[in-house]
Amino acid sequence: MHDNPIGATVLGYPRIGPRRELKRAVEKYWAGALDEPALHAAAADLRARAWRDLGYLDSIPGNTFSFYDHVLDTTVLFDAIPERYRRLGLSPLDTYFAMARGTADVAPLELTKWFDTNYHYLVPELTLDTHFTLAGDKPLADYREARALGVTTRPVLLGPVTFLLLAKPAPGSPDEFRTLDLLDDLLDAYADLLARLAEAGVDWVQLDEPAFVTDRSANDLAALRRAYDRLAELPTRPRLLVASYFGDLGDALPVLADTAVEAIAVDLVAGPEAADRVPTITGLQHKILVAGVIDGRNVWRSDLRAAATLCATLLGSADTLAVSTSCSLLHVPYDLDAEPDLDPTVRARLAFARQKVAEVVLLGRVLSGDGVDVASALAASGEEVRHGLATARRDDTVRARLAELRPSDRARAPYAERVEAQAGLGLPPLATTTIGSFPQTPEVRRARADLARGTIDQDGYDALMRAEIERVIRVQEDTGLDVLVHGEPERNDMVQYFAERLDGFAHTAHGWVQSYGSRCVRPPILHGDVTRPAPMTTRWSAYAQSLTARPVKGMLTGPVTILAWSFVRDDQPLSDTADQVALALRDEIADLEALGLRVIQVDEPALRETLPLREHHHKPYLDWAVGAFRLATGGAAAATQIHTHLCYSEFGEIITAIDGLDADVTTLEAARSDMEVLTDLAAIGFSRGVGPGVYDIHSPRVPPEDELVHRLRAALTAVPADRLWVNPDCGLKTRGYAEVEPALRNMVAAARGLR
Repeated sequence: MHDNPIGATVLGYPRIGPRRELKRAVEKYWAGALDEPALHAAAADLRARAWRDLGYLDSIPGNTFSFYDHVLDTTVLFDAIPERYRRLGLSPLDTYFAMARGTADVAPLELTKWFDTNYHYLVPELTLDTHFTLAGDKPLADYREARALGVTTRPVLLGPVTFLLLAKPAPGSPDEFRTLDLLDDLLDAYADLLARLAEAGVDWVQLDEPAFVTDRSANDLAALRRAYDRLAELPTRPRLLVASYFGDLGDALPVLADTAVEAIAVDLVAGPEAADRVPTITGLQHKILVAGVIDGRNVWRSDLRAAATLCATLLGSADTLAVSTSCSLLHVPYDLDAEPDLDPTVRARLAFARQKVAEVVLLGRVLSGDGVDVASALAASGEEVRHGLATARRDDTVRARLAELRPSDRARAPYAERVEAQAGLGLPPLATTTIGSFPQTPEVRRARADLARGTIDQDGYDALMRAEIERVIRVQEDTGLDVLVHGEPERNDMVQYFAERLDGFAHTAHGWVQSYGSRCVRPPILHGDVTRPAPMTTRWSAYAQSLTARPVKGMLTGPVTILAWSFVRDDQPLSDTADQVALALRDEIADLEALGLRVIQVDEPALRETLPLREHHHKPYLDWAVGAFRLATGGAAAATQIHTHLCYSEFGEIITAIDGLDADVTTLEAARSDMEVLTDLAAIGFSRGVGPGVYDIHSPRVPPEDELVHRLRAALTAVPADRLWVNPDCGLKTRGYAEVEPALRNMVAAARGLR
C-alpha cells in the first residue's frame, strides 16, 4: 500500500500576483525601467506568496511560475531555441523574451490557444536536427528556493509527449518529419532532469500530459506508453504524478495505468465520464488516483457534499485516493476576499483560487478520516450552492423571445444579393481596414481611471473620448485606409465593456487572469439571464461616422466570445445562454443600422478555443455556436456588410463552421502561421470576403512593405482580389502609435501597389 503524500493538492496556481505584480515588473523591465536583478527579486516575492497560500495542502506544486509561458520555459529548459534567436547575441533572459515578443528584426514564435482555454502558449518550433539537452536549472532552482523558505514542493513540468505534440515542424522541414520523431532524444533530457531533481531531494514530480484528453492516434498512445515506461524505469528519479486536465483521458488512462508511474490525476469536472471507467481499469489498483473534483476553470463554489460523494464512489478503484482541482488554478482569479463590493447574492456563489484551495483542503480532511467533524461544512456547502441557484436572476421576457424563435431568424439574404446591395460602399479590390481597436494611450487609460476615481466628471471624460476618436479617424484617413474604425478608446476590454452594459453579469475589481505573457484580462461573471437595458455602442460609432465620408465599422463582440471570456453560469445549457446574448447583440445591430452605419463587425475570436477537445462533441457545439452568431446577425439588412474576426487558433477543425457563420467578410490571424488558413478556406470553396492578417501586432516590429507584398501575393493565389481584404491580424490596442502608423502606411502601400 502507498502512504498518501499527495492527499489534498492543486495542479497549479496563478503566477501574475494578486494585483498583477508580475505584469508591472515585466513591462518595466521591457521599458528599461527595471534591471534584471530587480525583476528576479519581484518574481521571488510572487513565488513566496504563492507557497504561503498553498501551505495548507498536503502536496504543494512548484515550478508553476513563469515570466511569460510555461511551454516557452520548457523550450528553453531543453535548449530547443531556434537559431534565429541565438544569433541575436542577447542575454538568456532577453533571448527568452525575444522568442515571446520578437524584436525589430526577428518575428516571435507562433502564439496559439492552450487547448480550449483563453490562455495562449508559444508554439515550440522544432527541426529534424533539434537536439535536446538540459540547458537550464529552473525547476531545481525553484525547488531549492522553496526549501530555503521551509516549503517542500512538487515540481510541475510539461510532459515530454505533450510538449512534442504541441510543437510544430520549423519551416523548411521535410514533409515526413513529425515532432514525435524526437521523443527518444527528449526523454534523455528529461531523464537527466529527473535524476538531478532526485539528487536534490525531490520526492515527487508532476508531469502534465493534457494532450491526451484530445483525440489521439495509436501512434500517439504508443509514444505515451514508451515515454512513461522509460521514465518510470529510471534507476534514480522522484516518484511521478502524471496529470491530465480539460477532459477525459479516454484510451490514454489504461495506457498510463499499465506503466510504473506512481500516481495519475484525472479531471472529473470536464471529463465526468471518467468516473464510471476508473473502477474498470485494473492497473490503477497499485497507484494513487488524484481525483480532480474541484473546478479549476470556473468561479462557482463547489457542492462539497456532491464532490465527497463522488470521491466515495472511487474508493477502492485505486490503491489510494487523493483530491485536487480539475486543472491548474492559473485560469481563475486570486482571491474572492479582494471583492467586497460584489452583490452578496452573487458573491455567495463564488470561489476564486484561494477559496478553491480551502475547498480542496476540506475534502482532503474528509478523505483522510482525521476525525474532524466536517459533515456540517459539507451540508452547508450544498445548501448554499442550491440557494444561490434558486436566487439567480431570471427574465421571463428574454425567455419568451427564445421560445418564439424561428429558423428564419438565423438567416440573411443570399450572399450574391448582399454583394449587390453592398456595392454602394464603393470599396476597391484589396480593401484595407483594421480589426477594431487602436492604441490605448496612457492618456486614454488615465482618463478612464480618473472617471472611476471621480476626479473628472462624465462630461469631461466624454470630451476626451471624442478627441481621441477624432484623432483615430484622422490617422486612418491620412494613412489611406478604406474602412475605418472608431478605435474603441472608451472600452476597457472587448468582453468586459459589453458585460458592464448587459444585465445578468457581475464584475470584479481585481479578478485578473493571465491570457498570455503580461496580458491579463478580468473576465465578467455571467450569473443570470442576459438582457440589454439600453444601446451599448451607438453613441461612439455614430460620432465616428459623422467625422468622415468613409465607412466606419460598428464594433461588437460576438456571443460565443462573450461566453468564452467570461465565467459562465453552469445551471443551464450554454446554447441557451449564448442565444440570450445573441438577442442583445441583434438589437444593437438594428440600432446601429438605424443610425446609418453600413459596416458592422461581430468579433468571434474565441470560436475555435471553445471547441470541445473530443471530435464527437464538435458538431453539437458548432451547431449552437454558429446558430448564436447567425441569430445576432440574422436581422441585418442585405446592404449592411457584416464582418467577423477570429484569431490565434488552429482553424482547420472549424473551417466549415467559419463558412457557416455567413459573414460577408471574415478576418483571421494568418501572419504567424504563414497564411496556412487560406489553403483550408480554398479547399472548402469559401466564396465570401476574407482578410488574412498580413502582420503580427503582438510584436513591436514594423513590417516592411515588401514583406507585406509577399504575403499578399501568396494570399492572392487562394483568394481573388475582389474578395481579399488587407488588415493586421488583430486589434492594435496593445501597440503604440509610433509602431502602428508606419505599419499601417506600409500595409496600405502594399495593397495599393498590388491593385
